[in-house]
Order: sequence, then C-alpha cells, then structure tokens
Amino acid sequence: MRLVVHEPHAVDLRTTPVHLGLGSTAKPVEGFAWDPAVLQAYSAAVAADGAEGRMVVIIDGDGLGDHWECHPAGDELVVCLSGSVTVTRDVDGVPERVVLGPGEATVNPAGAWHAVDMAGPASILTVTAGLGTDHRPRTPSHPPEADPTEHAGTPGPGTP
Repeated sequence: MRLVVHEPHAVDLRTTPVHLGLGSTAKPVEGFAWDPAVLQAYSAAVAADGAEGRMVVIIDGDGLGDHWECHPAGDELVVCLSGSVTVTRDVDGVPERVVLGPGEATVNPAGAWHAVDMAGPASILTVTAGLGTDHRPRTPSHPPEADPTEHAGTPGPGTP
C-alpha cells in the first residue's frame, strides 16, 4: 500500500480509493485492500492529516451489510450511484432509516452508529473520516432492526 503523489492515469475508485488530505491534496491509495494489515498501513500513512483526512471509495454490493460502523472524527457522506440502499443509523437510541436511489445522498453524523443495506445490486460512493473508525459485526441475534448502541464496540481500523 502506498499513496501516489501524482497519478497520470484514470483511477478506479472501486479498487483504488483516494485519500483527501491537508492542503487540499488528493492521493490515490495504490495496493489498497480491506485487510487489517493494509488498513493499518493506510492509517499510519495518513495519520498526519488527523480528523481532516477523508477516504473516497466506491463500494458495490448486494444484500444486508455485515457490520455496524461509527466514525467519531467526522461526518460521512454516502451517495447512491446505482440501485437502492437503506442507511440505518442510531439517533439517540432510535433507528433512523434513509432510503437512497441513484444520485441521492445522506450524511452520517460524526459518532453515529450506522449500517448500509443494498436492495439488490447497488453501488455507493462514500467520503469518510476514517480516523478512529469503530466496527461491530451484525449477527442474526442482532439484526438490522436492533439498536446498535446495545453492544460495546470494538475499535477497528480507519475505514469507512
């Protein structure tokens, strides 16, 4: 994993996220993977950007998300590119759902636990403040309707 200072070619945001950093920089993250070692390397490489750093990535999927997540360092923008997605977030202990179609977006406030479910094949673009991101698995005993604040979180790598 390395940050590319200047990329003269097109970047596929599905495989190569872009890190937005201090000084209005935008650096593709070459060799990125949703792997703990790569996520740690990414977090270390962008640590100097602190809470102002953002990851921009496109995620394709189909079905229920497998985890809850929380981004304490800043808000997260979620844009539906295709299909239909439901973003469920905890607002003072009450589940709040926002259904998005193509071109629609929502903002997950900093510190709000949230999950994303895709109704059939769908794509989203996220702009995420990854610093301090926390993840918690979703299990059959804690379905999407369950209150995400009922369970203690486990610190996770800085990912969206």
